[in-house]
Amino acid sequence: MDIFTKYFTELDGQKLEQLNKLEGLYRSWNEKINVISRKDIDHINERHILHSLSIAKIVDFAPGTTVLDVGTGGGFPGIPLAILFPDTQFLLIDSIGKKIKVVEAVADSLKLENVEARQARGEKLKEEFDFITSRAVTNLPRFFQWTKAKIDRENQFNRIPNGIIYLKGGDFEDELKQINWKKDIQPIDQLFEEPFFETKKIVHLYPGKK
Repeated sequence: MDIFTKYFTELDGQKLEQLNKLEGLYRSWNEKINVISRKDIDHINERHILHSLSIAKIVDFAPGTTVLDVGTGGGFPGIPLAILFPDTQFLLIDSIGKKIKVVEAVADSLKLENVEARQARGEKLKEEFDFITSRAVTNLPRFFQWTKAKIDRENQFNRIPNGIIYLKGGDFEDELKQINWKKDIQPIDQLFEEPFFETKKIVHLYPGKK
């Protein structure tokens, strides 16, 4: 049993095949454009792909959901989530063009028709989305200020409220106190047993009073 079927027993053949292709694709691209640190590339399935998929443990995106992945780097968490949710539309953005080149190449190799990649900054976008995802691109209050106006507050059709889903490690209680939205925190070590996840959390921020 691989690390994906260990935690996602319902994966069908195509999704599992796509997830298992990611390591080879990123190893190949990382030799040309460094999007994953050299110490992490040997642990990509755990530290990047499975980490990204932890979001699927708190929300099963409904068909037609729109997700903006800010500071996606090489495509995390957006690419693994796009594999899991083919009926959800993902826009993956990063300010660095060469990283977007990798995202486009990986999405094309996997024939992911629900992924758009764009060189852009989150604070500059005009569109609204049901959810915004990211993996610790900056401190939470700053990210919140960049992105809070881009959440669609009207059309709610997922199990959890539309909002920001942020993957973050360590102690960030002081950062949370500066944000006046509701907060749900899911420790990832309650979902996955690997030691890497001991300090990692999923932060769900959504509009509302404290």
